Formats: sequence, C-alpha cells, structure tokens
Amino acid sequence: MNPYLLAILSLLLAAIAQTSIAWVATERFLKKTQTARQRRAWLAIALGAGFLAMQHGYTLELALRTGLYDFRQAVLAAFVSLLFALGTFGLRPPAP
Repeated sequence: MNPYLLAILSLLLAAIAQTSIAWVATERFLKKTQTARQRRAWLAIALGAGFLAMQHGYTLELALRTGLYDFRQAVLAAFVSLLFALGTFGLRPPAP
C-alpha cells in the first residue's frame, strides 16, 4: 500500500469514529434521566465530535479531489479519533 491510500483509509476511519462518537453522545444527551450539567456535557461532546467528523470529511475530500494529503496528520487523526471513541464509549453507563 502506498502512503496516499493509507492516508485515505486513515481519514475515513477518523470520520467514521467521530461520527459514531457524535451519535452516542447525542443519544446520551437525549436521555432525560440525568442532571442538566451532564446533559450539557454530552451536548458539548456531541457538537465537538460532529465538527471534527466534518473536518475529517473535508480533509478526505481534499485528498480525493486534489491529491493533497499529509500522511502523518491523517494517521494521527485516526489514532486520536479511536482513542476518543474508546473514552466516550467507556463513559456510557452499562445497559440495564
């Protein structure tokens, strides 16, 4: 595999991970069984993850349309997104 393809796959993974985080955080925000402070925290996580997913999508589009990419930045984005996803999924309470 060449670095371009690895960068594309890394950016795709980062966008998917951030979208999943935004989805889970929005789901937790909509639960009525928590305090207002917890709901605001989940809303902040959901909005931040949504904007990061959009940024990864724009970077992916730039790489696909023009061929401009930064391999190190793409791999770092995927790694950070996966760690962020693990942390967010770990914050969820266990299902009853």
